[in-house]
Amino acid sequence: MKLKICGMKYQDNINQVAALQPDYLGFIFYEKSIRFFEGVIPKLPKTIKKVGVFVDASLEFILSKIETHQLNVIQLHGQETPEFCNKLRHAELDSASHPVEIIKVFSIKDHFDFSVLQPFENICDYFLFDTKGKLPGGNGYTFNWDVLKNYPSTTPYFLSGGIGLDEVDIIQSFLQKKESKYCHAIDVNSKFEITAGLKDIEALEKFKSSMSFRT
Repeated sequence: MKLKICGMKYQDNINQVAALQPDYLGFIFYEKSIRFFEGVIPKLPKTIKKVGVFVDASLEFILSKIETHQLNVIQLHGQETPEFCNKLRHAELDSASHPVEIIKVFSIKDHFDFSVLQPFENICDYFLFDTKGKLPGGNGYTFNWDVLKNYPSTTPYFLSGGIGLDEVDIIQSFLQKKESKYCHAIDVNSKFEITAGLKDIEALEKFKSSMSFRT
């Protein structure tokens, strides 16, 4: 199982979290977020993919951040259409030296119409399922994972939304179920924070050691 740690903000903390060797680190490029990232991403190990998180941003803005930060993955957390995702997929990047993957986010509470995924198939590399709440992310509580029993796709997905140390047992239980077959990664954020954007290294170490994250 892969691990994504999102909402990174502070230089020293980024380096400390990177030392834990997660598979993905997320940086939020959305000004209304309390975890809005404005700095320079420090040099990271090549094993860590840099994820840029965007909410209804323009194509030009996303492309500029890809170029500036050499992002590996783009996470679309707004109302982006399949057409927009396709434009991003085929955009010409002047400085691109590597392919950029696309994650499209969908918010869930107790029910979800999985038919909305179909137009994004073969365009996006991954889906991410988060908890439906007041904010586009980082709401701090989980959705009903039983909804994923009806997952009809073979597109790998990230499981997100209010995951912390208290959820270790239910994650391990979930990973034994057939609906977890295409679960690519666990995405954590607010439950591992001292303050917004500042991650608790000790808590992350405990979480990582308790899970069998594959490399």
